[in-house]
Amino acid sequence: MYLAQTLRRSAQLQGDRLALVEGDYRLSWSAFEDRVARLAGGLAARGVAPGDRVAMVSHNSARYVEFFYACFWAGAVAVPLNTRWAGPELAYALEDSGTKVVCADGDHAPRVEALREACGLTHCLFADAGLAPEGWESFDTVAEAPRLADQGAGKDDLACLFYTGGTTGRSKGVMLSHNNILANSLTAMLNMDIRDDSVHLHVSPMFHVAGGARIFSTTLAGGRHVVIPRFEPGPFLKTLEAEGVTITIIVPTMLARLVREPALSTTNLSALKLLTYGASPMPEALLREAMAKLPGVRFLQSYGMTELSPVATVLTPEYHAFEGPKAGKTASAGQPAYNADVVVLGPDDSPVPRGQIGEICVRGPMVMQGYWQQPELTAEALRGGYMHTGDAGYFDEDGFLFIVDRLKDMIVSGGENVYSAEVEDALYSHPTVQECAVIGIPSEQWGEAVHAVVVRKAGQDVSEADLVAHCKARIAGFKVPRSISFSEDELPKSGPGKILKTDLRAPFWAGRDRAVN
Repeated sequence: MYLAQTLRRSAQLQGDRLALVEGDYRLSWSAFEDRVARLAGGLAARGVAPGDRVAMVSHNSARYVEFFYACFWAGAVAVPLNTRWAGPELAYALEDSGTKVVCADGDHAPRVEALREACGLTHCLFADAGLAPEGWESFDTVAEAPRLADQGAGKDDLACLFYTGGTTGRSKGVMLSHNNILANSLTAMLNMDIRDDSVHLHVSPMFHVAGGARIFSTTLAGGRHVVIPRFEPGPFLKTLEAEGVTITIIVPTMLARLVREPALSTTNLSALKLLTYGASPMPEALLREAMAKLPGVRFLQSYGMTELSPVATVLTPEYHAFEGPKAGKTASAGQPAYNADVVVLGPDDSPVPRGQIGEICVRGPMVMQGYWQQPELTAEALRGGYMHTGDAGYFDEDGFLFIVDRLKDMIVSGGENVYSAEVEDALYSHPTVQECAVIGIPSEQWGEAVHAVVVRKAGQDVSEADLVAHCKARIAGFKVPRSISFSEDELPKSGPGKILKTDLRAPFWAGRDRAVN
């Protein structure tokens, strides 16, 4: 098996069945396969050889899906780049990866053009409708080239460079092979029952591996791809209804907006069978509300990271229960995926007993090859044969993994370890809290003090004293926020929807010798 082969197989078996949809743009499996082969031919004619890197800077689109498979077909390496990056971050990834050919949509082409000379970009393809800017070539015209024979890249050949979000420093290029991606795709098909009659709505950013991985799983199964550029509750719901979507993936911040969308109650979602989520903790109050408003939909959580292609554990629908014998697991990240060896290790990299907190580590065929051109960081992350995730957690007696924090986000206050996720869960249980983040800030008395940044729900009011009292009734006193600030704006987030605690901490630690990373 290899990634281009999964496309060829689906085209062989599905033929004229619908494969790829974006608005009025609709391709059968045969047409999808032909366009990919021609686009690969166009890339090869522009000097792209097996192993070369080709980048994409774009919102989600059908062309984005075609980009991935044209790279695989040509034996090239797909480099999807974060659309939220500033110019220097984008330039760094282009130079670091050695990319010479870049595809970009209309919103991002000017940014790429500004970097063209400095980054040595030889070809820029306009991956959008309308006329290409001066000096650019049309993606669609390139896709009219003669077919290229499938170059047969597979196994341990590099398939993708997914750059990490850069939330804790300079981004790293995560090297994922064909085998890495296929290992994840196969388990996703099993856990999520993705089949040839599945209709998957791709709304999670495709530059993030969670979004990309669903493209690969759906193609492998021969299901239907439906694409929208970005998440907005109204268009999202309209597409679910109009296209008969059966499965999609979102993050908790998206779900919070969805359950407050008035159109939710009037949209026909009878086709939707499974809503999956991940990337950040799901507040219990939000999950309860969503399950109540979507009674015919099953929920599934995935936990992982880019370096794991990305899934390590899964909380399956039957454990999304608040009553009965399978209740009590909704706060967990579920159980290890079929091909994942997940352990919790102590500071000396030896296993700790169940119930004890340590670092979550993973080994298996989904673990990355390493970080692009960073052998020292690779060796540190993969020491002992395990990917060290940087997440702190524990297993319960039933083998369910509970994540308590990122190790870097753990707050040491007065000698006590405070896990921010636990404090955030207490805050989220207050009915006025829309979103929150808990961070450590400098304290002469405690070393670090627990501080919360809170966004209140529209039209709601709550005081710092009220929230402190609410937390005191639910968690130990040393975990309760010593201070709370309120934001009128949505908290800063990375592309995958994770709150950027680095940004929130920065003003408090500026100019100090010691700062939380």
